[in-house]
Amino acid sequence: MKIAIMQPYFFPYLGYFSLIKYTDKFILLDAVQFIKHGWIERNRILKPSYGWQYVSVPLIKHSRETRIKDILINNSSDWRDKIFRQLEHYKKLAPFYRQAVEIIKLALDIETQSIVKLNENIIKVVCNYINVDVDIDIFSEKKLEIEKPNAPDEWALNICRTIGNIEEYWNPEGGIGFFNREKYEKEGIKINFLKMNLPRYSQKRPEFEAGLSIIDVMMFNEPNMINKMLDDYEFM
Repeated sequence: MKIAIMQPYFFPYLGYFSLIKYTDKFILLDAVQFIKHGWIERNRILKPSYGWQYVSVPLIKHSRETRIKDILINNSSDWRDKIFRQLEHYKKLAPFYRQAVEIIKLALDIETQSIVKLNENIIKVVCNYINVDVDIDIFSEKKLEIEKPNAPDEWALNICRTIGNIEEYWNPEGGIGFFNREKYEKEGIKINFLKMNLPRYSQKRPEFEAGLSIIDVMMFNEPNMINKMLDDYEFM
């Protein structure tokens, strides 16, 4: 079995969905410390004229040691409306604006304070839209009794050990310097570091902004084309 284990990202980029498409099991790791200003509560879209901007979810204040699973959304403000206002400039440029907005509405249409549950719903809704099968679990909900990790790269290893029958572990290319391949090979697990060859598509402006949220990709591309984009990767 092929498995990928990632923190729950907010409308992640194409490479995240490529991992989902090409693995048999996808686990959202929410038992580790939350790092502020990462990809869990925000992501990037185009600005109206040039460059990019963040769309984000406001969070309730928390201690530095708070784990991802305990991070709560601040629902005291209408943050969803703010996001849709930030997307309005796409209407004049993006051929799939209407379809994308409907999917984003559906993805955000969940009554929860949990950033993990919100992002799980986003991932599932987007996968359904772009025709990607997903077998997704939230780590804290699985109640797995794993050995305590002695190093950051052992979270995935110990999860794989507990689940069993894992032949391959897939991770984005950014993990090359983070993971010790030998630890995994000793357990009979092959690590594949996926490098996404991010395609250029028309954003109706002179400078192409690469690696933006799946929101931007959906604005300018129909679902089948997005699905094909996920096939353009290589291993590092």
